[in-house]
Amino acid sequence: MHFDLVIVGGGLAGLSLACALRDTRLKIALVETSLPPARPAGWDTRIYAITPASASFLTRIGAWKHLDPERLCAIHAMKVVGDGGARLDFSAYETGVSELGWIIESSLISCELWESVKRQSNVHLHFRESPCSLEFQRDSAVLKLSSGEALTTTLVVGADGRESWIRQTAGLSATSSAYDEMGVVANFACEKPHRNIARQWFRPDGVLAWLPLPGDRVSMVWSTPDAQAQDLLNLSGAELALRVGEAGNHELGTLDLLTPAAAFPLRLMRVPQTIAPRVALIGDAAHGIHPLSGHGINLGFQDARELSGLLAATPDWEDIGSERLLRRYQRARKEETVLMQTTTHALHHLFRETLPGVKTLRNAGMTLTNKLPAAKSLLARYAIGSL
Repeated sequence: MHFDLVIVGGGLAGLSLACALRDTRLKIALVETSLPPARPAGWDTRIYAITPASASFLTRIGAWKHLDPERLCAIHAMKVVGDGGARLDFSAYETGVSELGWIIESSLISCELWESVKRQSNVHLHFRESPCSLEFQRDSAVLKLSSGEALTTTLVVGADGRESWIRQTAGLSATSSAYDEMGVVANFACEKPHRNIARQWFRPDGVLAWLPLPGDRVSMVWSTPDAQAQDLLNLSGAELALRVGEAGNHELGTLDLLTPAAAFPLRLMRVPQTIAPRVALIGDAAHGIHPLSGHGINLGFQDARELSGLLAATPDWEDIGSERLLRRYQRARKEETVLMQTTTHALHHLFRETLPGVKTLRNAGMTLTNKLPAAKSLLARYAIGSL
């Protein structure tokens, strides 16, 4: 069967790309190896911080309005504390926006995108199927699936994560650097109201974040060396709640664990070339960053926004799989991706540096920046995608 576009990977980036192309002439196949997403009982451990730029994209593709507002939490302010007591404070009001972003459960948005894709007449779904081979011809590519079906297409989009099969098969290289850290995540009920403030501490043992959830709840992300991460996972629920509360100076009073802790390894991944003839990469297949900025999924949504806009604007007679066309996508996404990777990587190493005097300098820098409203506003606006 012939398609204009085959998307391999049914995660947030792949689903949002398909949704963004719902009103186009393109005939799309979506291939995913696992089952469709499902909502867990209670609160999802995996959450995302969504920027206003990504929320605008999700609004444009029709997904945002269907999200349960009682499961969304706006961020009205952010408090960042250095390891020497310095701090940075950001507020939506001072930045001139209504919110700095939103905290949302991963499964909530993936289920909504899945429901949207199911309703699209131009999308053919191939769930629980794996790609087995990919062959390139002069004007098409042929993707064979585990079911034995062969999909002929003009363009293949790899949205299949960090270990992307499409990236490897297309011969696109990736360099990966382990941070020797894990991101430990869990949700807690808190004694005191969080007042829609996201809190982050740069500590000697890693970066701790408390992200506001609806009601008196927070989601914790603690990026910490592997050994301490394992120690946190081995604690009982009560012990973990006490440990996390102490690390955050008990700012929200007593914490009670709502979801079991989980952890994932942290790596920086750079992909010098995200396109090849008849191939484009988006989302985690195209980049990986440290989670201290919370921007990983936002980069993926902006990949989907840029690529969908390019494909939708391409005339019928033009080849959407041509390298000339795809180079426009790569150029458009390179600056933001490289800047975000470089910034988060540098911040991570800055706060892990133990040379004499460095701690004093980095905290002095935070204190100075906090006293410069124009600089803070610029940083905040870039972070939320308003520049």
